[in-house]
Amino acid sequence: MVNSRSKGASFEREVAKLLLLELGITFKRDLRQYQEADHGDLIPDDPAFPFELELKRYAHGPISGTDKWWQQVTTAANKTGKLPALIYKYDRQPIRCVVELQGIRCNISFEDFCYL
Repeated sequence: MVNSRSKGASFEREVAKLLLLELGITFKRDLRQYQEADHGDLIPDDPAFPFELELKRYAHGPISGTDKWWQQVTTAANKTGKLPALIYKYDRQPIRCVVELQGIRCNISFEDFCYL
């Protein structure tokens, strides 16, 4: 059985590498997420990066299951003054991202998120 904390940390490192390749921005894991509530998962080295990131990695789940995760990242984003962005992946599925565009929550590809 895979340790969920280890699986999450591995996904955070994977996404940080992908974001560096796509955006040229370095991200580090926010280890305060384990000690305090309302923290995102990755911290950019560029303070102008507009998003607070919450990452989730699970074997499977419905898209509607992202509502709880969206609330979590929205709370963290409100604390930092950034825009919420949820990045998640289910086994054997591509990485998906949830962002809000003009008041509408959109579920988009990782590539589209990087384009934003």
